[in-house]
Amino acid sequence: MRWMWIDNFAEFESGARAVGVKNVTAAEEHLHDAFAGYPLLPPSLMIEGMAQTAGVLVGEARGFKENVILAKVRRAEFEDYAVPGDQLRYEATIESIDDLAAMTSGVVYKNGQRMGSVDLLFSHVGKSGSAMGLPDHNFVFAENFMSLLSTYRVGQSR
Repeated sequence: MRWMWIDNFAEFESGARAVGVKNVTAAEEHLHDAFAGYPLLPPSLMIEGMAQTAGVLVGEARGFKENVILAKVRRAEFEDYAVPGDQLRYEATIESIDDLAAMTSGVVYKNGQRMGSVDLLFSHVGKSGSAMGLPDHNFVFAENFMSLLSTYRVGQSR
């Protein structure tokens, strides 16, 4: 199973900017694992939420022709935790993009207040990825990510 750390896209500007939304709920079992009696969404999963938001943005900018792989977390800083009942907004912006890689910067908001930032570096891996032991097909942008993006586009056409 592929874990999804965003629920939908609130905004999407092709090749430039995307906003992913995550509603944190008590029904998520992993929130209860870190500190007994105090459920929270660990910063590592907020980094992954930003990576999914920015990764779809980067993939869409290049027509989903190749896999977009998280290569490096350039910077991640958080001033607070997210707990059940909070809504997170991952605002990702493409800083640079070329045939080999993309750099993104991002801001994380909790309930409308800035709570952190995450800057990422992605690598583009095409069909030649099989030489590195990766599948020949596009395994990153499977149906679950494409349906998130499709839902945003459908909402915009109304």
